[in-house]
Amino acid sequence: MAFRPPEGLGPTGLLVWLAVTNTLLLQMMTIYHTPHLAFGGEMSEGYLERSSVMAHNTFMMFVGDTVATLLTLRLFFAPEPGLPNGALDASRYPVFALAIPALVGTILFASTWWTRSRIPFVSQPAPGTERLSLRSFGGDVRRALVNRNYVVLLFALLFFSLMTGVRNGLSLYVGSYFWRFDNNQLSWFVLGNIGGYLLAAAIVKPLHERLDKRWSGALSSLTYAIVPGIPLLLGYLGILRPGMPGLLAILIAFGVFQHASYSILTTTIRSALADIADENELRFGLRQEGVLYSVRTFFQRIDSAVGTAFAGMVLALVAFPAKAQPGHVDNAVLGGLALAYVAASLPGLVATGFYAMMRVTRESYHATRQALAAERSTQPAPGQGAATVA
Repeated sequence: MAFRPPEGLGPTGLLVWLAVTNTLLLQMMTIYHTPHLAFGGEMSEGYLERSSVMAHNTFMMFVGDTVATLLTLRLFFAPEPGLPNGALDASRYPVFALAIPALVGTILFASTWWTRSRIPFVSQPAPGTERLSLRSFGGDVRRALVNRNYVVLLFALLFFSLMTGVRNGLSLYVGSYFWRFDNNQLSWFVLGNIGGYLLAAAIVKPLHERLDKRWSGALSSLTYAIVPGIPLLLGYLGILRPGMPGLLAILIAFGVFQHASYSILTTTIRSALADIADENELRFGLRQEGVLYSVRTFFQRIDSAVGTAFAGMVLALVAFPAKAQPGHVDNAVLGGLALAYVAASLPGLVATGFYAMMRVTRESYHATRQALAAERSTQPAPGQGAATVA
C-alpha cells in the first residue's frame, strides 16, 4: 500500500496516505518483532549461549537486509541509460509493491510455523499473575524503568538512533550524489555488508567472553560512530574523489568494519536484555522480556523518526536541489552534506559513554542466576514452565 497509492490523490492526499500506511507498517512490525525478540531471549539461560542465539538472529536479519538491497538495486530499480537510479521511475513500483509483501509474508509465516515446537519450553506466568490491562502494563513499564542497566541502555539507544536516523536519511544522497555511483555500483556495497556480518557472527561470542557485554557494546558503538564518517571526511578534504581508481573497493572495506560493529552492538544489546530480564525476575518475581524489548523498540522508533527528520532538515539547510542529477550538484552543497554526515558521529559518541556505564557482566549474571536458582528452589514446581532449551 505504501508503494502503490491510488491515482489522483494530489500532494496532500499522498502525504496522508504515506503517513497512514507507514504508521500501520511500523505498528505491524512492532507487533511481530517484539514477541519474536522476547522469544529469542527465552531460548537460553546461558550467558554466552544467549549471545550465540542472538548472533544467529542478527546475522539472518542482516542477510535479509543484504538480499533486499540486491533485489532493490539490481532487479526492481536497476539503472538504465540516462537513468542511473531506477527508483526515480514511478512505473516500476507496482511490481515492487506486490513482490516484496509476498516474499516477506512467506518468510515470516515460515519462521512462526517452524518455531511452534519451542512453545512448551518457554517460561510460563507465575500463579496469580495479573491479567494484561492498561494498569498492569503501566506497572510493567515502571518496573522496567527502575532497572539501572535498562535505563542506561535506553539513553544509549536515544543517542545512537539519532545518529543512525540522520545517516540513513542521508545515505542515498551520499552514494548517488557525493560519490556519484549508479545503482549497479551501489549494489556492490553488499560485499562490505555481508563481510561485516560474517566477521561479527564469528567474533561476537569470543568478544563477550573476553570483554563481557559491557565493553563489547561500548567498543562496537565507538567503532560504528567513527568509521562511517572517515571516507566522507577524506572526500571533503579531497583525498578521496568520485571516479578515482579503487574508490569502490576502499568504501567496501570501510563497510566491513562499519557493519561488523553495528552487528556486534545489536547482538550485544539483545543478549544483554535477556540478562536484564533475569535481574527483573529476581527483583519482582516475573519475567519481562516482552516489556523490555517493546519499550526499547518504542524509543528506537521515535528516535529514528527524529533522526530522519534531522536528515530532512540537513537537506534543507544545505539547499539540496529538487530533482537533482548526479554530477550536477554544487560542490558547496555536497561539502555540507559530507560534513553533516560526519557530524552525526557526535550523538554516537555520547551513546558510547552510556554503553560503557552498563553493568551487565559475567559476574553480575552469575550472581543473579544463583539467587534465582535459590529462590526457585523454595517455590512449588506446578505451573512453572522450563525456560531452557532441551
